[in-house]
Amino acid sequence: MIIKNGKLFMPDGTLRRGDIRFENGVITGIGEKLEANGNESLEANGCIVSPGFIDIHIHGSVGADFCDGTEESVDKISEYLVENGVTGFMATTLSLPESVLAKAMKAADSYALKNKQGRALLLGINMEGPFFAKEKRGAQNADFIVSPDIEWFERLFAVSGERIKLVSVAPELPGASEFIKTASKYCRVSLAHTTADYETAKAAFSNGASHATHLFNAMPSMLHREPGVVPAAYEDADFIELITDGIHIHPAIIRTTFGMFGDRTCIISDAMRACGMQNGTYDLGGSTVTVSDGKAALEDGTLAGSAANQFQCFQRAVSFGVPIEKALKACTLSPAKAIGAEKLTGSLKPGLRADLLIIDGDMRLKSIFSGGVKAV
Repeated sequence: MIIKNGKLFMPDGTLRRGDIRFENGVITGIGEKLEANGNESLEANGCIVSPGFIDIHIHGSVGADFCDGTEESVDKISEYLVENGVTGFMATTLSLPESVLAKAMKAADSYALKNKQGRALLLGINMEGPFFAKEKRGAQNADFIVSPDIEWFERLFAVSGERIKLVSVAPELPGASEFIKTASKYCRVSLAHTTADYETAKAAFSNGASHATHLFNAMPSMLHREPGVVPAAYEDADFIELITDGIHIHPAIIRTTFGMFGDRTCIISDAMRACGMQNGTYDLGGSTVTVSDGKAALEDGTLAGSAANQFQCFQRAVSFGVPIEKALKACTLSPAKAIGAEKLTGSLKPGLRADLLIIDGDMRLKSIFSGGVKAV
């Protein structure tokens, strides 16, 4: 297959007119006026050709949640994602008992081994919880929140088939410093659901943390005399996550964050099982969530994840004034680098998976390829 005359989103963050060829699920050539050599061709004149999107923080969609602990739920989510431009994702957990998390991780591992064609690729597991501050738990269930426990983490890491690529922790909790030092040898450690002040966050980064989960949400506000986690992340984090659905964060802060963090920004959905569904009530880790007009919240009004998928978050970020090139990188190469998947996917390079999107001038999806297989 050759995609012709598209505006190719290149790894350097620029859009460049050209063609892209892929065979047997792998990109084999990029350039101008590539010869078809008998390959089927697809015209993309006036459209952006982007790497497939990578959502490193998603709990569920279309009525399914990763913590259901079944391959069927993972498959439903994977199918929905690829139909909406997300060709790679991280199965994200919640604060739940170890036995429930172990079941979910086993199901994710088993599903990943099958690597179904035409589905979004499961790139790993994002362990969000249960090592959080109850005061900043958000929609996480307080009954299951505990202090950092490295042995618990190590057991789950083994059960997951070593697929945990990201683990979150509140750095002010007892034992957090030692947890970060050890866990960072296994995967990337992120600060999340925390009451930490600036000094505590700085210490966590010096101990091996390198990421911040859904920046601004479930952490202290950034104040001029009490800076909190955000400036510490600006100074020390390799990557940060941002929910750009327009509900979790004001558009002005979204623009400001891109200005501050640049290519270290990863757009995430933080979607829960209501994503892709109608308004109504849904379960999230044992808590009841009501979705109305795109907003998912607990009874007390606390935001409970998102009902938007990552491509919708991309569209909204662009509509808020984030440059297209910046928003594209935050959905592709930056998240790939954050989880160590950049040699597999996330950019248009020969030898990488043919995970590709064709996006028209109105920022709508025209075609989707996952591992070279046409999904839409």
